[in-house]
Amino acid sequence: MQEDLLNRITMNPDICFGKPCIRGHRIWVTLILDLLADGRSFDQIKGDYPGITDLDIRACIAYGSKMARDPFVELSVGSSR
Repeated sequence: MQEDLLNRITMNPDICFGKPCIRGHRIWVTLILDLLADGRSFDQIKGDYPGITDLDIRACIAYGSKMARDPFVELSVGSSR
């Protein structure tokens, strides 16, 4: 299931300086993780960033978790869609 979640994250050198983002959005994974760390709920985040889903937020958490274990996370590179 974690690999399915990670497919929701993409990196494209032409979008958001190549930082990991939620696929189809210009929303950085780190932004979502920061908001969660600050105590924001999934519903609050989705209210501030229409179009993202619970799965997108969970994908950000999965990415952060994998980064804490591994030196890098392999993602699809290129298209953000």
